[in-house]
This record gives sequence, structure tokens and C-alpha cells, in this order.
Amino acid sequence: MTEGWTWAALAGLGAFHGCNPAMGWLFAVARGLQRRSRSALLWSLLPIGLGHALSIAFVVAALAALRALLDLRVLQVAAAALLVAFGLYRLGARHRARGGMQVGAGDLTLWSFLTATGHGAGLMLLPVLLRTPLGAGHAHAPASHLAPSVTLALGAVAIHTLAMLAVAALIAALVYDWVGLAFLRRGWVNLDLVWALALVGAGALLLLAAAG
Repeated sequence: MTEGWTWAALAGLGAFHGCNPAMGWLFAVARGLQRRSRSALLWSLLPIGLGHALSIAFVVAALAALRALLDLRVLQVAAAALLVAFGLYRLGARHRARGGMQVGAGDLTLWSFLTATGHGAGLMLLPVLLRTPLGAGHAHAPASHLAPSVTLALGAVAIHTLAMLAVAALIAALVYDWVGLAFLRRGWVNLDLVWALALVGAGALLLLAAAG
């Protein structure tokens, strides 16, 4: 995978996350409508984006550490199994909305981190990240080899999160200003189902790549 396609894939997955109301834009719209303020809507997206970025960074850091210890094919198979298992879990999971809109930035950050982690947002990046030179390659690599890897990891988290925030902000603004929440009752698309199927599909593709 070329560097350009890597960044495009990370941004595309970020955009996909941004489309999903479960990742935060619906929460931001609800806060904006509650306070009758577009600014409240937009400011809500910042801690939501931070929580999402922390969840992604956790997966990136874990992957970089494991690549220094395990063979790439072993990681590919393990990641594929994890993706498929998590996707099947998401297909069977039942979720209940939990109430309360009186939350601060810290609450939103924690909520976003737990939601993104619970949805397996970072796992979805594994097929892309496994084709990048994250990690030093072995446990005792010199610091000069670590710097490019750290830069790449930070860049991956940043490009993914910025794409997620841009799409989430656009959708939230459209719903708040023009479409209205009534659209969600008339034309709801089950993106949680799409997300679960995408996790299973990504795991299957990664397993094929590991077998090839």
C-alpha cells in the first residue's frame, strides 16, 4: 500500500466514523437544540473528537508495541479474528440509550472514548495500520528508528480524527439548520448494522491477505 493510499484510507475511515450518529454528531445536535445554539453544537464536537482520537491512539500504540514482539502474519491473523469476532458481537448486541444531557467537556471526552472503543473504531484501522511501518521492528531498536514511527502514528491519528470531525460537523450542521431531527424518524439508516458488517468484512479481507 503506497503512502498516499494509506492516508486516503485513514481519512476515508474517519469520514465513515463521522457519518455514524453513534460516534457523536447526534449527541452534538441534541445539545445544540437543547441550548438553541449552533456554537454549543460545534463546541460539543471538540471533546467528542478528542475522545475518539484517544481511542484510536490506544490501538495504534498497542499495535506498535506488538509489532516489536510478534511476526506480522501472526498479527494479521489475530487482528482478523478480533475484527470478525467484534463485528459478530456488534451484530448481536442490544443497546439502550442512556439519558442526561447535562454534561461537560470531560464527560463528553470520556463518553466518546468509551463509545469509540466499544464500537471497535480503532480495530477498523488495523488492516491499514498493519501495512505501515509502525513500531521500531524489534524491542531494542535505537531512538533514531523510533522517531519516524512516532511521527507516522501521530499523523495516522490526526488525519483520521480530522476527517471524522469534518464529516460529523457537516452532518450535524445540516441536521441542525436544515434537515431537522424529524428526518431521523422518517429516513433512518441503521449505520450500526453497516458498521458491524464492515468490521466482519474487514476482518475477512485481512485474513485473506495473511493467507496470501
